[in-house]
Amino acid sequence: MLDNLTQRLARVMKNLRGEARLTEGNITDALREVRLALLEADVALPAVKQLIAAVKEKAIGEEVIGSLSPGQALVGVVHRELTALMGEAHTGLNLATQPPAIVLMAGLQGSGKTTTVAKLAKMLRETQRKKVLVVSCDVYRPAAIEQLKTVAAQAGADFFPSATTEKPVDIARNAVDWAKRHYHDVLLVDTAGRLAIDEAMMKEIAELHAAIKPIETLFVVDAMQGQDAINTARAFNETLPLTGIILTKLDGDARGGAALSVRHVTGKPIKYAGIGEKLTGLEAFHPERMASRILGMGDVLSLIEDARKGIDEEKAIEFAKKLKSGKGFDLSDFKDQIGQMRKMGGLSSMIEKLPAQFSQAAGQLPAGGEEKAVARIEGIINSMTPAERSRPELLKAARKRRIALGAGVQVQEVNRLLKQFEQTQKMMKQFSRGGMSQLMRGLKGMMPGMR
Repeated sequence: MLDNLTQRLARVMKNLRGEARLTEGNITDALREVRLALLEADVALPAVKQLIAAVKEKAIGEEVIGSLSPGQALVGVVHRELTALMGEAHTGLNLATQPPAIVLMAGLQGSGKTTTVAKLAKMLRETQRKKVLVVSCDVYRPAAIEQLKTVAAQAGADFFPSATTEKPVDIARNAVDWAKRHYHDVLLVDTAGRLAIDEAMMKEIAELHAAIKPIETLFVVDAMQGQDAINTARAFNETLPLTGIILTKLDGDARGGAALSVRHVTGKPIKYAGIGEKLTGLEAFHPERMASRILGMGDVLSLIEDARKGIDEEKAIEFAKKLKSGKGFDLSDFKDQIGQMRKMGGLSSMIEKLPAQFSQAAGQLPAGGEEKAVARIEGIINSMTPAERSRPELLKAARKRRIALGAGVQVQEVNRLLKQFEQTQKMMKQFSRGGMSQLMRGLKGMMPGMR
């Protein structure tokens, strides 16, 4: 998402090379392109006007210090103003109340509300050690209650049962009473959505809010909706005292202007962003980091946080000792490293958070192909004996045929895996000898788009 905007802004900055300083003339030309890029990305016109005016005011006469080019100086100004547009800093959930802290989730049907409830429950359990109860007040959508029950079990949260014959307000009140009596820290209330805003839905959610008095009222919005997301956010904000926003499908291929507009329109902070379908796919929304990603600077801090969450520390220490001692990097290690990478969201998710010169590689990965490729590699390695994994040189033609048959692939796939493994093994040997520069050159050779 936002790739087109990133590319357009990169061209704008490139055109400023060679200029001695930022002047009204070259800034006006550059900002004309910035304005078009933002509008094409579906950013709301009022937000665009505010951003352009602020950048123009602060950029004129901006000193180009030391080795900075005018383009880099303008990037600095645009980065600061983009950050301000999206809310300056991350704002977490406010749970400072007598338990249970009630969180009401609102939004249209199809925005990913129910999945987001489960993601939030999992995050609160694992990062804050909260005892979480979830309840569905959606008595209209077929199987909505059953869906929440399923994803709540996957998230490890408690589920309060409800039925389509009950009134949403009664369900919510009963859930609050149950949460109090069973010492839950947090109650997440999933509400009914519609395909479009209507009076009945707004009246019902306003009644729910009045009945249970939540400490947080979060609006869940699909980042792929474009201008519709902005109009929906405005309507909900006028009906409910929203305290924050969760953007879903931020990894989609839409133009993504909602991420830049929704906070401007509602005045409420974007608290979290949904990435992917997995229940681990909920990230704290950091405006400064998002501005860096939009401008092609990458988001290395979020990448480090993903690594901390996804990597098994014991295995990592064991692996580091193995490298340091110079003992062989075998196919079992190779499989473990792929598994660790998968826990971090996969290769494409990692690359997207790197600076632009590296993240170009993400665009060359086949859509949906990464997960299949990883599963294929694991299947091939699982079809080997322990001796074959530790000594790949044993793998001659007959063994390769047996492994290919066991993994359900062609022999060529086994050969391709062994070639990839040999390249990785060489890099690990260089790393164990302290050759970081050689290691980086090896990485560039292996990854498409890195030169």
